Amino acid sequence: MGYDVVSRHGKPVWSCEDCLFCHRPEVVEFTFDKIKELGLKAGDPRFLSEVFPEAKRRFWHKGKALMVLGATSDAGKSITVAALCRIFHRMGYLVAPFKSQNMSLNSRVTSKGCEIAMVQVLQARAGGLRNADAHMNPILLKPKGNTASQVIVEGKPFGDYDVPDYYGKFVPGPGIEAVRRNMEFLKDRYDYVMMEGAGSPAEINIYDMDIANMRAAEVADAACILVVNVEWGGSFAYAVGTVELMPEKDRGRIKGIILNNVRGDLDKIRPGAEKLEEMLGIPVIGIIPHISLDLPSEDSEAFRDRTSRGTGTLHIAVVKLPRIANFTDIDPLYTEDTTVEFVDSTDGIRSADAIVIPGTKNTIDDLEWLKGNGMFEAIRDMRGKVPILGICGGYQMMGRVLHDPKGIEGKTAGDTEGLGFFDNESYWEEYKKRTVRDRCVMIDGGGEVEGYEIHMGMTDVKEKPLFRMTAVDRRDEVEGSVREDEMLYGTYIHGVLDKPAFRKKFISMIKHDGKAVPVSEPEDYDEVVDRNLDILADGFEEGLDMDALKRIAGVEE
Repeated sequence: MGYDVVSRHGKPVWSCEDCLFCHRPEVVEFTFDKIKELGLKAGDPRFLSEVFPEAKRRFWHKGKALMVLGATSDAGKSITVAALCRIFHRMGYLVAPFKSQNMSLNSRVTSKGCEIAMVQVLQARAGGLRNADAHMNPILLKPKGNTASQVIVEGKPFGDYDVPDYYGKFVPGPGIEAVRRNMEFLKDRYDYVMMEGAGSPAEINIYDMDIANMRAAEVADAACILVVNVEWGGSFAYAVGTVELMPEKDRGRIKGIILNNVRGDLDKIRPGAEKLEEMLGIPVIGIIPHISLDLPSEDSEAFRDRTSRGTGTLHIAVVKLPRIANFTDIDPLYTEDTTVEFVDSTDGIRSADAIVIPGTKNTIDDLEWLKGNGMFEAIRDMRGKVPILGICGGYQMMGRVLHDPKGIEGKTAGDTEGLGFFDNESYWEEYKKRTVRDRCVMIDGGGEVEGYEIHMGMTDVKEKPLFRMTAVDRRDEVEGSVREDEMLYGTYIHGVLDKPAFRKKFISMIKHDGKAVPVSEPEDYDEVVDRNLDILADGFEEGLDMDALKRIAGVEE
């Protein structure tokens, strides 16, 4: 079950992440004792014929599934799954996250070059897994417009579907089969699969076609926990309405309710929780306080009601493109002395100390949007005055011209004028997506950068490169563009700001009120995320009835 992956030093090493059973401590101890007892030498066929089968009989068991449902969107499903993954990982279990169907423009690339939702990568990290894989998010939907989405199955593009065809053709065939296949894969390899639903499990208009909630729970034979966001108000009504709208056979799967995101005195909500238990016959197993965290957000709903984040000295404007994608690239900036503002008008651009043009699902259409509201010229006017960073689609926009002869990326086929910051040309000549992980160093300075590429279109680069790859088989490759004297930076690499080196370089170029701003040594964003996952798990452990949770999950003491 193993295969080669690229190590931290850019060399191929053997990975056994798909055969975790034989690497459990008790299995290793038993195996070594047996090898000594039988006097086996390397290559002895009795290992496969005698030792391994006996180890499997003694120690292997099918994993269990636990599903987190939400009474509404933004109930806290993703964060609850992350918390449970970390809690069960700290209890010593092998844990994998799973979301059968996720709609998100925030995606990441696995070690095998597959594309999955960012939040499943975060949840895998919470479960102690450094390499998430496509089995954890078998179906990813990436909206392309008002009616169609690109459907990605097991990490690879499967096709474009409108709503009728998706539910009428995809879901009953390849969709439900992908859910079954990947759930079985995970249950064969992990002690627990922590499942996340999507939206509400009680959408009666699509109930029979929904493979993201109760049909997935049925496939996995999962016990379910319903999460309600108390901060929204009406939480008890949400809980009761959700349960009452579900058929009896599905309602019986809900074994507990979590009241989430409670501000203030937790005791004041307990009488309501007791009444809720009485009405539904389902125990409230957790009252979780509001927990302030620095973790990536799953989708753009995270900033729907706010235009900025932070109160720091440096004003960084992030262009709020209509089809913004992978905006978690910005998250590391929140850890610095910054105020990050998401701007969709010229005022926010002209007052900025630095500008970031993020990724987008439709580069050319969003570029035309910039031209239509005056931001295109406003950004051009800031050239040489403030640092400007373009990431992925934003990097493509910074070029001289964008060629789309078949209308793959834009509404109309043809050439589109770019910002002209770089003498680059980008091309969309066929429906082909590049998904790859990158490890590189800055050419001027040597600091390390890690990230991944997910993009349609390729760029003919005619500028000084920004990075050089460090993997053994890619050391002749360079990436990105830079015009140091004009403070212009462009790259296809998502996650470019996660490591301290480039983040420090970008911030150090900022002048506030005409003066250079002292820059402290930035922290590796991975360390920030890990620390906050522990804070999250601690908060949930305090608010949960852990004995009740263990009973629902089938934990054997």
